Amino acid sequence: MKTKIAELRKKHKISQEELATAVGVTRQTITSIEREKYTASLVLAYKIAQYFETTIEDIFDFSSTEDM
Repeated sequence: MKTKIAELRKKHKISQEELATAVGVTRQTITSIEREKYTASLVLAYKIAQYFETTIEDIFDFSSTEDM
């Protein structure tokens, strides 16, 4: 699933490690989500959206999940 996490991190000048700590996961989890190798759980997606003060839909692109 495509995300805007890397873009948002750069805009807010935070590292993967800082975001990971803020939302309670490892840096590797953030890396995997950004590389589209892992899909965030609903809870994690919500925490990330809260951190960036936006909606889940603004961060995660659900268009590729229509065929599921």
